[in-house]
Amino acid sequence: MVDYDIADLSLADEGKNRIEWAERDMPVLVKIRERFEREKPLAGKRMAACLHVTTETANLVRTLKAGGADVVLCASNPLSTQDDVAAALVKYYDIPVFAKKGEDHDTYYAHIRRCIAHNPVVTMDDGADLVSNIHFDYPDVARQILGSMEETTTGVIRLRAMERDGALKFPVIAVNDAETKNLFDNRYGTGQSTVDGILRATNILLAGKVVVVAGYGWCGKGFAMRARGMGANVIVTEVNPIRALEAAMDGYRVMPMIQAAELGDVFCTLTGNYHVIRPEHVERMKDGAILANSGHFNVEIDIEGLEKMATRVRRGIRRFVDEYTLADGRRIYLLADGRLINLAAAEGHPASVMDMSFATQALTAEWVVKNAGKLEVKVHRVPKEIEDWIANLKLETMGIAIDRLTPEQEKYLRSWEMGT
Repeated sequence: MVDYDIADLSLADEGKNRIEWAERDMPVLVKIRERFEREKPLAGKRMAACLHVTTETANLVRTLKAGGADVVLCASNPLSTQDDVAAALVKYYDIPVFAKKGEDHDTYYAHIRRCIAHNPVVTMDDGADLVSNIHFDYPDVARQILGSMEETTTGVIRLRAMERDGALKFPVIAVNDAETKNLFDNRYGTGQSTVDGILRATNILLAGKVVVVAGYGWCGKGFAMRARGMGANVIVTEVNPIRALEAAMDGYRVMPMIQAAELGDVFCTLTGNYHVIRPEHVERMKDGAILANSGHFNVEIDIEGLEKMATRVRRGIRRFVDEYTLADGRRIYLLADGRLINLAAAEGHPASVMDMSFATQALTAEWVVKNAGKLEVKVHRVPKEIEDWIANLKLETMGIAIDRLTPEQEKYLRSWEMGT
């Protein structure tokens, strides 16, 4: 059996069933896998993937392996691993996995190092922890990397900062910025799965609640839309004037967090930034306020500041719910240790939306290998032809046909002579 460090191999049968269930809703990725099996575009390439270990990710790494890649997988977040999926990947698909749900900080980074020890030439990341570790501690590995794919907003922010500082050592493709990813995965996937995670953790009724959404990027838009759809009164907080204006014109109340803090029943951060909810906000919150985060890292809520304010902390009053009692008796509830609620307390995005994101990942990996040595060391966009192919095939699998430009229309769009 392949090398691994997982929670429980006996969970493999359950994981295999769930992987196959997810596959039913991933027809684009299945088409790619069928071609990869024939053509082997990744033959002999060692790959390391630091991603959420879910049923959808399992189907991605199966596709990479079908393409000939020698792939290993570790978790990109300590709470996002589905242990049955990890077991199935090891037992039934012979893919080395290093991930356990709830692993501590040291184990998390030990697992990343196990992936780096695979000596990869292509990497996939969700949050840039794998890439940053390679840059900091493994210069020999960095020199051989053909390219890396980054799946999430937080990771792209980190990688663009590395590019600006001249620290980036190999090409990275911002899969997160692909329209086939952020317009759908971030908006519809995060929107639905964030609601799912909050409800599984708390079993509250959203109808009639005041829900404060921190950040109105694609993830925030999706969550705000879903929360309003369930009857919540939604407030948006923002630092970007364009997004704040957009939220206002979409019909939401917009205000600073310091004002929203007095009104909210449920708060959810979706910004990719640091300490968005701080002690000065908590000081103004109602008794019973619920705090959740759907950004990648557990830094959006100042948890250390909350702990210093609390006179008593009760852990696990429900699964993924901790109660912080303040000096005046008010209780604040933190969900999933401030980690991404949609994967810590729920199952992450539905497979049908991850179909496009992971199809983009697979085809971009192929593109990186085909263009080995030709790519500039910077953060690249996903090629448009990959996005168009995925979108067209997704429409086809949904039974949707669209119009095509006529030759006359194409000529008109290329010309400048014709006016009114």
